[in-house]
Amino acid sequence: MSHLPEYRLQKLTTLKEMGIQAWPERFAVTHTLAAASQLPDDTADVRVAGRIIAIRKLGKLTFAHLQDIQGRVQIALKRDVLGDAYNNFHKIIDIGDFLGVKGTIFTTKTGETTVMVEEYVFLGKALRELPEKWHGLTDIELRYRQRYLDLISNADSRRIALLRSRLLKAIRNFLDERGFIEVETPILTNQPSGALARPFKTHHNALDIDVYLRIAPETYLKQLVVGGFTHVYEVARNFRNEGISPVHLQDFTMIEGYSAYWNYKDNMRLMRDLILYILEHVFGTYKIQIGEHLIDFSQEWPVVTFRDLILQDAGLDINDYPDGSSLLAAIRAKGIQLEHENLELLGKGNLIDVLYKKVSRPKIIAPTFLTAHPIELSPLARRNDEDPTVADRFQLLVNGAEIINAYSELVDPIDQRQRLEEQAALRSQGDEEAMPLDHDYLRAMEHGMPPISGWGMGIDRLLQVLLDLPNIRDGVLFPLMRPLEE
Repeated sequence: MSHLPEYRLQKLTTLKEMGIQAWPERFAVTHTLAAASQLPDDTADVRVAGRIIAIRKLGKLTFAHLQDIQGRVQIALKRDVLGDAYNNFHKIIDIGDFLGVKGTIFTTKTGETTVMVEEYVFLGKALRELPEKWHGLTDIELRYRQRYLDLISNADSRRIALLRSRLLKAIRNFLDERGFIEVETPILTNQPSGALARPFKTHHNALDIDVYLRIAPETYLKQLVVGGFTHVYEVARNFRNEGISPVHLQDFTMIEGYSAYWNYKDNMRLMRDLILYILEHVFGTYKIQIGEHLIDFSQEWPVVTFRDLILQDAGLDINDYPDGSSLLAAIRAKGIQLEHENLELLGKGNLIDVLYKKVSRPKIIAPTFLTAHPIELSPLARRNDEDPTVADRFQLLVNGAEIINAYSELVDPIDQRQRLEEQAALRSQGDEEAMPLDHDYLRAMEHGMPPISGWGMGIDRLLQVLLDLPNIRDGVLFPLMRPLEE
């Protein structure tokens, strides 16, 4: 244990010599720290516990602060109240240790609610020192790798963690109140499906087959609609083997929901109501400051088509180009530089998506519905009845970020088989983001589907946008990191 501070190990020895357990079994509390900080004076028999994050000794009087994820409270220890236990406190306690106390509430001359300690119980020895407790942990990589230190040191990180929890709870409450049923579907799948993306691949030893981490739960949730669910959703952990960036995660949380007998316009109304519900119940306002923009979500949300947007921003009519190669030539003729490693291998749909993300998406600030995606970009979406070259689909964009993706689902098994065959052909030609042929899903479709509309919302992305976080990993407790050499 040579890597541990000697003075802390010495206090551990002192604990043992005094017959005090360094890591005892339990301590019964009556109040959280946040609740205790709101109690009136003279409230007696208050029992609270937490990590000691500050100590200030003033002769025969000592003040300290206990902290947990939701709050902190000051405690006061007096020698004439505690006797020998007062001196023992300073013999065994370090900042970072856990302590339980029993006492009575009073308010100091500076107006701080405090527990006058009548008894205390040692609850856990910290053998390592805490970093930069007064200024917060500033090393970004260390904050991601050792999130527990970040939570101890940074009030803003605690706020973000709690907001994420409240946001998920609010979404569940909203959906549950509207008759949606929460389910779970497989994470390990026989083939990648549910969205256009590069999958993670692994091997199942017992079955001796290759399996994939799911890209999205879409095909399973729609199979549940076949089975009789009317409104269904899942809080799903998804995995996409793609590049790292401040706005992308390889494993992330998405909520997907599906409703029988609805179309995408029904879900546009539902999603607007959901976002406003989140803002009201979690943030207490419809106006959110995102960067230099104060965005009022209560205003009307514009609806723009994919074709009109690219025509406006790139001067290209995507309907004029029959395939990816002709569109790529036109893009290059315009002098537009796209960031993708294999542009020549992309089908028209994926190429259009890369173009839109370059020339249009960063310009969209206020909440905006993007509609009428090219059908090649939407292999699981319903064709528009009036224009079969586009899908009945929308995305919600805020401050250059895609928050929600939704569409009227394709429920025609013949059309679906043809589109998946086209996707499989693109995949065989090297487009790793194209979707494979999913025979299980097609079999379910052939048993009959009602009209369906579905949507997906990325929780990490939504949190990043609403809190204006510089990196999407700031809103994730334990983001994936490259391992360090020990």
